[in-house]
Amino acid sequence: MTSFLRILGIETSCDETAAAVVLRHHNGQGEIAADVVLSQLDEHSAYGGVVPEIAARAHVEALDTLIKEAMRRANVSLADVDAIAATSGPGLIGGLLVGLMTGKAIARATGKPLYAINHLEGHALTARLTDGIAFPYLMLLVSGGHTQLILVRGVDDYERWGTTIDDALGEAFDKTAKLLGLPYPGGPAVEKAASSGNPDRFSFPRPLVGEARLDFSFSGLKTAVRQAATSIAPVSDQDIADICASFQKAISRTLKDRIGRGLQRFHAQFPGQAEQPALVVAGGVAANQALRQTLHDLCDSHGFRFVAPPLQLCTDNAAMIAWAGAERMAAGLKPDSLDVQPRSRWPLDASATTLLGSGKRGAKA
Repeated sequence: MTSFLRILGIETSCDETAAAVVLRHHNGQGEIAADVVLSQLDEHSAYGGVVPEIAARAHVEALDTLIKEAMRRANVSLADVDAIAATSGPGLIGGLLVGLMTGKAIARATGKPLYAINHLEGHALTARLTDGIAFPYLMLLVSGGHTQLILVRGVDDYERWGTTIDDALGEAFDKTAKLLGLPYPGGPAVEKAASSGNPDRFSFPRPLVGEARLDFSFSGLKTAVRQAATSIAPVSDQDIADICASFQKAISRTLKDRIGRGLQRFHAQFPGQAEQPALVVAGGVAANQALRQTLHDLCDSHGFRFVAPPLQLCTDNAAMIAWAGAERMAAGLKPDSLDVQPRSRWPLDASATTLLGSGKRGAKA
């Protein structure tokens, strides 16, 4: 009997095709033996966003090769893995079908157990792979499809404290960039433009700031950006930089209020916690340095540890999926049937109430 679990992970929920081999030692420590990601950015950039049909076709063409490469880098065969973990949702249904069906085929051919993984659980547990943090902790998930504040109590035990009632934060960045004529993906483009802008030139709204609930709203902010750009059209490069800097400042101030209230709630719910509590940030928007600094300073002021996994593990990847499978297996959770189906919407917190106007994937996704 080995002293670790070795899991093959597969991720195809959006526009990255990924495969990884991850080890979970019996003391809970994690190790990434191989992590291979193929981005489809070039295929989608001309359209200003992800085209589901193109994404699914690209997954079909690349996935087998990526799995072989991950196994080669890890220097193992399929006989050496203990289980297969494949993303089963939420995400684009065509891409999910490709990855999950491939995972099923491998599980059936090898007799290995299959874990159908919630993509959001992959994000939620990544900090335990990279930093070994203990339960419970808070996670802020900020990506193109999700903006949620989640209490992570344990494996398969999550409580949603806040969610967007309209656009996700990453979507707001992408739409702002498109409005201003900046390239896709919008997050890096807006951040780059903001670096030479005046953050005080425009006074943009800070939605829901001051409210007791911990939800988010970015649709009104996006509208204010459009109105500002229209009022001074045609915009110069400096105008664009100033709008981006002011937009980013409004986001930072909004997160400071929303997350600050969440940290206070955590302290109240878990008084006298032995170890320093942690706020984990995940998702592509976590790469934004201004927002990271805001969250880092906020954690310092509230006595929290700020944890941001390496960027390649904040965006979509298969290592987090493999790790989630390892965590579920180590916790004694049963593997999934080969009849399991992909789900375009899949809440981490099944008891959370869906909010009206919560965006194209729903607040529970």
